[in-house]
Amino acid sequence: MDTTAPLFLALDLGGTFAFALNGALTALRVARLDIVGVVTLGMCTALGGGIIRDILLGALPPATFNDWRYLTVAALGSLVAFVFGRGLDRIATSILVLDAAGLSLFAVSGALKGLDLGVGAAQAVILGAITGVGGGTLRDVLIREVPAVLTSGLYAIPALVGAFLVVAGERVGVAEVPTTVVAAVVCFAIRMIGVHYGIDAPGPPGTRRRA
Repeated sequence: MDTTAPLFLALDLGGTFAFALNGALTALRVARLDIVGVVTLGMCTALGGGIIRDILLGALPPATFNDWRYLTVAALGSLVAFVFGRGLDRIATSILVLDAAGLSLFAVSGALKGLDLGVGAAQAVILGAITGVGGGTLRDVLIREVPAVLTSGLYAIPALVGAFLVVAGERVGVAEVPTTVVAAVVCFAIRMIGVHYGIDAPGPPGTRRRA
């Protein structure tokens, strides 16, 4: 798939906006930062996964610095969250939903870009997962929390599943639009089911997961 195509760009910018909102809302609710901190955390969360993806692929400079729309969307999402975030009645739920949305969109777009640049199937799946979890990991590190990818069994797994569905669809010749939609929806659903029911991957025998 051409990574300049409207579908890819929509997925990538959609993930950027969702993660910008997520990072900025996290800054407001968890870290209680000022406008500089809110925008910084929002943009780092929004752009981190894509930058990591492009560096791994050798696609330099990363799309973030080669297309003004990425920085604009990330800044806009962060400012929207700063202005309207405190008025959200269920801000904790909003953070989780936006995190799942960004995870899903970036997992799909990361796998698509990997395939477009000719990496193998397994590498594309891994790349999609890294793209999905990269921004959230950077966000958690910046606010001094253990990254969700290390503490939640259903964080990396949904990203892997979504990326795998993209690759599988491409290999069997399924049309791009239904493949990407199904992959993103499945990734989002698995993540939200895990959050709702508190489901994690199995830990070592005889140990208890942290609450």
